[in-house]
Amino acid sequence: MKRFFLSALALVVLVGIVAAVYWRPDRALEAASGLMAHNVCSATFISGLDAQATADELVKPMLPGFVGHALRFHVDPAGKTVDASVAGIKPMHAVFTPGFGCRLVLDPLYKAPAPAIARAASPADAFAPPAPVATDDPTINAALEREFTEQPSQRPRYVKAIVIVKDGHVVAERYAPGFTLDTPLLSYSVAKSFSNALLGILVRQGRLRVDQPAGAPEWQRPGDARSAVLVDDLLRMDSGIDAAETGSGFDAVAQMLYGKDDMAAFAARFPLKEPPRTRWEYTSANTLVLDRLLGLTVGDGASGMRAFADRELFAPLHMDHVTLEFDGAGTFVGSAHVYAPAREYARLGQLFLNDGIGPDGQRILPENWIEYSRRSTLGSPYGAGFWTNDGPSAPAAARVAHGFPKDGFFASGNRGQRIYIVPSEHLIVARFGYSPEPDFGIVEDLALIKAAIAALRLQH
Repeated sequence: MKRFFLSALALVVLVGIVAAVYWRPDRALEAASGLMAHNVCSATFISGLDAQATADELVKPMLPGFVGHALRFHVDPAGKTVDASVAGIKPMHAVFTPGFGCRLVLDPLYKAPAPAIARAASPADAFAPPAPVATDDPTINAALEREFTEQPSQRPRYVKAIVIVKDGHVVAERYAPGFTLDTPLLSYSVAKSFSNALLGILVRQGRLRVDQPAGAPEWQRPGDARSAVLVDDLLRMDSGIDAAETGSGFDAVAQMLYGKDDMAAFAARFPLKEPPRTRWEYTSANTLVLDRLLGLTVGDGASGMRAFADRELFAPLHMDHVTLEFDGAGTFVGSAHVYAPAREYARLGQLFLNDGIGPDGQRILPENWIEYSRRSTLGSPYGAGFWTNDGPSAPAAARVAHGFPKDGFFASGNRGQRIYIVPSEHLIVARFGYSPEPDFGIVEDLALIKAAIAALRLQH
């Protein structure tokens, strides 16, 4: 019996060792520490928000309870850095650079770009006045109240900002305490719509094509099946790359975002699990490979991409307070890391609603780029960098049934960052917050869209 017990114990230990080697729990702890260090750094030094509130409302609810309780951070206001670790294990260090936001310092030899000089503010336009816009419409106000009012029976939604735009003018907006119309807000995957726009500009300029091979250097060996991946496949998430995004901390994308200096090189290492254009599967690894291509096309690393985006996209749209963040290789982290005020996200939505034409009448995106962006990929609820109501998918049908029109599409990020675009109604709704499941508060969002459409039809 003793021999049996020892054998069983040895088997359990062996299984535990094998599981630890395979699952690498240290990687999950690294991702948790990196998530805390990066998000608190950006919220503190880009947005001017309270560090502890950000940790409590945004970061900890995304983690298993025991990890959240053990996670600690320290903010150095003078050095503009944040350190975080889970009970002292796998410490991570984030540093802020003006104009470039925060990044995790994984390579001590990395030299950050020189701080960027902010350009002069854009001239005033008709899009929005200098003060928050209130509405006296009772239907819209009731829907806004529902968005911002926490329910005792539900997890807190932490809605922070909502802006409603009709016919190119802000008609209603609301902000949570501590947030204003100038507060830069985290994009999460809304950043993918920025990658879409930057690609669109390069396509209009004739410097890239969506039907050209993605051309990652890691895929150039003879016989590499990944050489068949097109630029379009990366934007549409049908490349077939085997890099899972589950949000567990163990997944490839978590390791990429919070454990790798060169995110695109890490993403490009993964093989294909199926041929390109065979099946849709959402993974931000696609976006980083695309963003590296955008950066190489523009040239001059992070500084070059920031200058390009400012000159070709942000200045023409009168977007004055956008921060793009970059990894240690100088690649724009266009899967997740943009900061901008809610109104400026709405301005980006207005560009897509207007078929790529800016507020001063200039063409920024190629003609018909919006139809390209909102077209369903392989029948999924996703287009090219946007979620869409186009196509036969059940999620699209459910959204339409709840009052979000069939021609609608939207940029969407983790925890409920969204830019809803309804071309048929000339309507934009930008909604940002820290909302958990189910589906990051979309039920309340759809009710708001439906209410806004009904009320604004009567007014116009």
